[in-house]
Amino acid sequence: MALTQMQIIQSLGEAMSWLERELNWGVPVTELRHLTGRIGELYAALITNGRMATEVNQAGYDVVSSLGERISVKTTGRIHSSGSISFNPNTLDRVDRIIILRVNTDEMQIETLLDLPLNDAEAMMRVTTSGNKVISIAKLFNPQPDRSKLLYIKEVEWENYKIKELENGTIEVYLSGEIVSPSKPYLREIAKNLGVSVLNSNGNPYNTRQLGSILIKELIN
Repeated sequence: MALTQMQIIQSLGEAMSWLERELNWGVPVTELRHLTGRIGELYAALITNGRMATEVNQAGYDVVSSLGERISVKTTGRIHSSGSISFNPNTLDRVDRIIILRVNTDEMQIETLLDLPLNDAEAMMRVTTSGNKVISIAKLFNPQPDRSKLLYIKEVEWENYKIKELENGTIEVYLSGEIVSPSKPYLREIAKNLGVSVLNSNGNPYNTRQLGSILIKELIN
């Protein structure tokens, strides 16, 4: 049975928490490909109002959008623009749309590197000596979180700042009406002025999501 949108949101939040826990234990993100892959598929299903592929290891695609598009989802945890994303040419005929995502482990948020119909994405691909088709990450590396179809669930104001939380947990900070990035330095400045600690009980710094959530609760109260 397909997951509901609420179940997708809940599963995405749990998977992000699991990823953060593994990272805090010192596990490199490159060793967590199965988890980042699952996070990417859940996120793609969320932003397309779609559903996960019904078959386990469905050949070619991972998500079906609300419009019936078969979407191949690729997710990377790479910080730098080196490397490439590989596709199996034997199953691309089963795909309508390609979404490439990056899990930003500094901000603990998901960024969209590419979201294109198959034909447009294929124009960016080259064929390797092994016969696979690849897209260079360097061509994609202007990552921005895809927020166009996500709802804001919480919003608070403090002086000239506004802090917003999206339904996927992403925190946005606005200063004088303009979004600022990265968010963490501004959140830390707000926390300093409010007398809120930026460290957890273990003495480790909160990430952007955690600190943003804490400040939202502080300002609501």
